[in-house]
Amino acid sequence: MEIIRDFLELELFSIGKYTLRTYTLVTIVIVFAVTKVIIWLIKKTLFRKHKMNSLDLGNTYALFQIIKYVIWVIAFGLLLETIGIKLTVLIAGSAALLVGVGLGLQQTFNDIISGIILLSERSIKIGDILEIDNDVVRIQEIGLRTSTGTNRDEITIIIPNSLITTNKVINWSHQSRKTRFKINVGVAYGSDVELVMKLLKESTVEHQDINDENLVDVRFLNFGNSSLDFRILFFSENIFRIEKVKSDIRKIINRKFTENNISIPFPQMDVHIKTGQQ
Repeated sequence: MEIIRDFLELELFSIGKYTLRTYTLVTIVIVFAVTKVIIWLIKKTLFRKHKMNSLDLGNTYALFQIIKYVIWVIAFGLLLETIGIKLTVLIAGSAALLVGVGLGLQQTFNDIISGIILLSERSIKIGDILEIDNDVVRIQEIGLRTSTGTNRDEITIIIPNSLITTNKVINWSHQSRKTRFKINVGVAYGSDVELVMKLLKESTVEHQDINDENLVDVRFLNFGNSSLDFRILFFSENIFRIEKVKSDIRKIINRKFTENNISIPFPQMDVHIKTGQQ
């Protein structure tokens, strides 16, 4: 025991009145290790309950993130106290500095507050499909300052949380299981309107993702400058890959139009040149 006591009292280094001893270093390691173990146990417990009770994964993740940040803040305060730094004295002595840092990191603090709002409000959850700045992403992680998502090109995007809370964001996952989409098509003047509408509906229903033709609606939209304009309205559950679905339907439409001699026009302009009189 005497050897252990001497080891713990061993002075590692000294700066002025401050002395770092072995037991201080050991305490720091213990606090850090205990914090990691507590967070690991909480995570295992929460996600076990999620699997057993069919709890929402996004809500479980949000609750875990909040608990984790609170535990780390407490642990950080204990570490400062362990090495002899009083939090009250530190905050009071650095008030002016904190004001300057706060002004410089205003956007960062805004992102952090937004992260807390997202985690507590849970309007956005893991797995939700969002449309942000005309880009569709699936949320993979919600952090304290930033969130991570993957777009349709499988590119990972880091999103500042303030962008989600302060901008207009469409959450496709808040819709019903099926969401309505549209495809616009123009055909040449003189085409059989009834035949065109019939082919457009058949082309849409032919796609494997469209299983109810009663939910497919074809409308004669307008008399365009160069074409008769139609719109197809259909419902699909494949929200994240809907552009692929639209592309497949357009290929089917093009094939059926070719088979039935229906042409898709392109804008044309006639130019008349008048020569000067001699």
